[in-house]
Amino acid sequence: MTNSNSGKVRGLGLSSGGLDSILAALMLKKQGIEVEWITFETPFFSADKSRGASEMTGIPLTVRSITETYLPMLRNPRCGYGKHMNPCLDCHTLMFRLAGEMMQAKGFDFLFSGEVLGQRPMSQTRPSLRYVEKNSMFDGYIVRPLSARRLDPTLPEKQGLIDREQLLDITGRSRKRQIKLAMDFGVKSYPAPAGGCLLTDGGYSTRLKDLFAHQETCIERELELLKYGRHFRLNEITKIIVGRTKQDNENIMTCHDPEKDTIIKVEKFPGPTVLMPHGGDRSILTLAGAICAGYSKAPGLTQVKVKIDTPRGRSGINVIGLPPSDIRHLMI
Repeated sequence: MTNSNSGKVRGLGLSSGGLDSILAALMLKKQGIEVEWITFETPFFSADKSRGASEMTGIPLTVRSITETYLPMLRNPRCGYGKHMNPCLDCHTLMFRLAGEMMQAKGFDFLFSGEVLGQRPMSQTRPSLRYVEKNSMFDGYIVRPLSARRLDPTLPEKQGLIDREQLLDITGRSRKRQIKLAMDFGVKSYPAPAGGCLLTDGGYSTRLKDLFAHQETCIERELELLKYGRHFRLNEITKIIVGRTKQDNENIMTCHDPEKDTIIKVEKFPGPTVLMPHGGDRSILTLAGAICAGYSKAPGLTQVKVKIDTPRGRSGINVIGLPPSDIRHLMI
């Protein structure tokens, strides 16, 4: 049966913005199915590629920020993590559940994605795809057009909403068939596969583990800060972020909360911006000032003044810069 509101079969796809997502949508559209996309944003991944795919294809896109919903799952994923802090199976499960809620609310008939059986060793094996479907709360409603004929028929296929014979049986990591299909559809521009999730990055994951270990809760700007600068853990409750470049300094300042954070800079010499989330006591400020001076252009073993901006106002202290080699043990 078709959707009672429009009389047309309607599918809601999870978009990564990559070629496989694009092809899955175009294959269904070729069958006369009305398709739209939904994609999700957190500090760990953006919707930029999906916005580009939507603009290129004309397929409508809904973008949702899900950080608040995502964090509890990230702290304790049922299936654990991949190589770093990537909870791929539980991440995909959550996304399909949220997409399924939109499917119900907006009157779509099924969900779909560009996933390919065997393309990724953790998240696209047959058991992994099945785990996601079973735990999404929308078992039977998730169509994977590129590999559908290698998988069990879904409810919309059984109901005749989708012609299974027009779906594909792609498996494995080769992309030759997708590239040929892209040519057939006239798709000439698409992003490179993989990448884009910071939770698969070792450096970012190390900083995130430290944040989780020292804070029971965290907010979005603290997660954004993990992308920038050098991070130092000064004690159990205090860390600092030290800018590497002018651009880094500017990015750090975009995450600055003037009502909570402390900013430290060396006077009279070029140097980094140092941000101390939630501030710190006098002894910690002196240590942070010395680290700031050590990364500046101030001459070594020379006392310099650093200015300290806190929510209570500005002050200054004199410090001798600590060489980076002396504080390496504090780096996260």
